[in-house]
Amino acid sequence: MKSIVRAFRLAHGLMALLFACSALMLITIAARMGWLAFIGGLDRSAAQTIIEAVGLLAAAVVALQIAETIFEEEVVRNADISAPTRIRRFLSRFFVVVVVALAIEGLVATFKAIHEDPAQLLYAAIILVATAALLAAWAYFVRLNRYAEELEPEAMAEAKREDTKLKRP
Repeated sequence: MKSIVRAFRLAHGLMALLFACSALMLITIAARMGWLAFIGGLDRSAAQTIIEAVGLLAAAVVALQIAETIFEEEVVRNADISAPTRIRRFLSRFFVVVVVALAIEGLVATFKAIHEDPAQLLYAAIILVATAALLAAWAYFVRLNRYAEELEPEAMAEAKREDTKLKRP
């Protein structure tokens, strides 16, 4: 059984590494796009390219945060996500990044649609409305989860003890 658990930790570590590598590649691409826009002349086309680079950076942040969350929760803590506190913490770390990235992507799509194809504004609006709905659903989940945490105070205490594994210098 220990070898299976070790294999899962290794697989999670590999996934975290791949997410981190993806984030670094997106950062590199965004930096290159920004640099080329800068040296090509600061005009409307450059602004559009920089806005697209911001969208790539938002995706990179998501990938990097997912890598960090997977690494901390599954490799360092090796936590069994069953208690309400752990579930809320894990999902909250993920959702905050996803909601921010979707909001940025919605804004990027809005700017792009305004300047290139106004017919695409509907799709940008759909992204932003879906982001708002996701944010509201997440808030509702956190609220309900807090009630569950009050029923299991020992799970909250255990989750706090696990945090000592991640003390940062």
